[in-house]
Amino acid sequence: MKGSLRVLSGILLLTIGMSGSGLFAESKSESAVTTGNPEIPVDELSLKLNPLTRSELVVEANGWLKLLQAKVREISAAEIGVKHQREELAMADEIKKALKGVEEAKQAAREAPADGEAADKLKEAETKAEKAVTEAKQTVSELSENREVAEISRTAKEEARKKAQREGETDQEQPAEADEDEDKEPKGEAEKKLDKFSSEKAEARSNLLDYLTGLRAQRTALVDRFNVVLDALQGKGGEVKEYRQYVTAVSGVKVDISDMEAVWATVSGWLMSGEGGLRWLKNISVFVVIVLVSMFLSGLVSRALRKVLARSRQASKLLEDFMVVTVKRLIIAIGVLIGLAALEVNVGPLLAVIGAAGFVIAFALQDSLGNFASGILILVFKPFDVGDVVQVAGVLGKVQSMNLLAVQIRTLDNKAVIVPNNQVWSDAITNVTGTSTRRVDLVFGIGYGDDMEKAQGILEDMVSKHEKILKDPEPVIRVHELGDSSVNFICRPWVKSADYWDVYWDLTRGVKERFDAEGVSIPFPQRDVHLITESVDAARPEKELRAQASGTGYTGGDSSDVGDESAAT
Repeated sequence: MKGSLRVLSGILLLTIGMSGSGLFAESKSESAVTTGNPEIPVDELSLKLNPLTRSELVVEANGWLKLLQAKVREISAAEIGVKHQREELAMADEIKKALKGVEEAKQAAREAPADGEAADKLKEAETKAEKAVTEAKQTVSELSENREVAEISRTAKEEARKKAQREGETDQEQPAEADEDEDKEPKGEAEKKLDKFSSEKAEARSNLLDYLTGLRAQRTALVDRFNVVLDALQGKGGEVKEYRQYVTAVSGVKVDISDMEAVWATVSGWLMSGEGGLRWLKNISVFVVIVLVSMFLSGLVSRALRKVLARSRQASKLLEDFMVVTVKRLIIAIGVLIGLAALEVNVGPLLAVIGAAGFVIAFALQDSLGNFASGILILVFKPFDVGDVVQVAGVLGKVQSMNLLAVQIRTLDNKAVIVPNNQVWSDAITNVTGTSTRRVDLVFGIGYGDDMEKAQGILEDMVSKHEKILKDPEPVIRVHELGDSSVNFICRPWVKSADYWDVYWDLTRGVKERFDAEGVSIPFPQRDVHLITESVDAARPEKELRAQASGTGYTGGDSSDVGDESAAT
């Protein structure tokens, strides 16, 4: 019992799976409900398809497929008819040439009746004319057997007549023109028939080419609606690969470049068709307008955003530049996508391709993504800004610019250094100008024999009189340490960050000059070296002992005597 249930359930699942895909999945008892009006507006068709299930959408897809197949058959028949009519016109031209050859041969025979060569030429021309007529009759007979071509030709003629009636034309002008031509140049009966035949075929061919252009426009409209059905089916999990392949195979325009009349009729008809050139002209115009509008809006929004961020105290210059550039490019990108949709480009698969490519690129550029993440953190936490003097990753300089991958720093000796954001964020960041005030740390030493009170008074006097030194916080001047050869004072005034080096250099120079003027010495390191000679073996040579005492070594020979030395450095 359980085995039977499994078999039945498997058959049921298989049946459901087969009904959801394939070109022949339509049920015999079901029929499409949206194919009643092949010219239904696309947006209305989309709304009608929205509530349908996948199996119902399969029925709709097969219904639109049948409509498209029927239209493609009509187009094929029309293209065959154009080709056949071209062959008929070519046969008529061959008969005209043959008849003209017969007339020339007859004229030559009348002018030279005794000439056997003229008679041979006449006979040859008549044979050639008879052969051309026979071949033409056979070709016309074969071509007339194609019922589809005959039917499409009659339909094209009827459409041309209706079009002429709509445009207010009459059929009485053409015979009059033919009579005028006949009066201007009298022709033989056979040549008149050929001219009439060629005129009729040329007119029928022109009508068929016009009708073929209309059929191609109708096919384009059907393809548009069929694609809407396929998009709906694909969105609900249906298989549409075979349908898409068929649409791709039957779409487009194929022309024979050897038939320039057909090529010109196809191109001019496509250009003037509402589903062809005019449609694409409209689409391209809309695309250009959308892109230009998006560029204008991006500039407008970016300028407004820059003003807003400039007034915000929480936003750094780096964040401002990043946000402005990002918003500007995002608006342009959205505009381009909308423009592509206006060009009837399906942006869904495009976005899927971009997403897949983004995943692959992200996997390949892991280090760059690390820099990207570090750049975001720098923008959020704002450890420095454009124009700040910083020390990052062992580089000291002024921040010139920053993007999501690196920071550009201009060193103090004017070298441009690009530091990856990952190195910046993972290392210690020293922002030299990140605060409004800084402390200048100086150390001055005096001799042990100098007056400490006098030296401190000089330092306090110079600090109090310097205009760039701040009163608050108060400067610190104290005896700091007793060095090896000097008594060291610390001098720590507070200044604005921009005045740091001016105060540093001014105090360093000024203290030296005041100490010299006031008689306060600034000691420098001194070292006394004493060389002590010890008693040595009297047996050793005197010169060797002297060289050892002087530290020059003994090399032998008659070098000058070296005595004991004592030097101070």
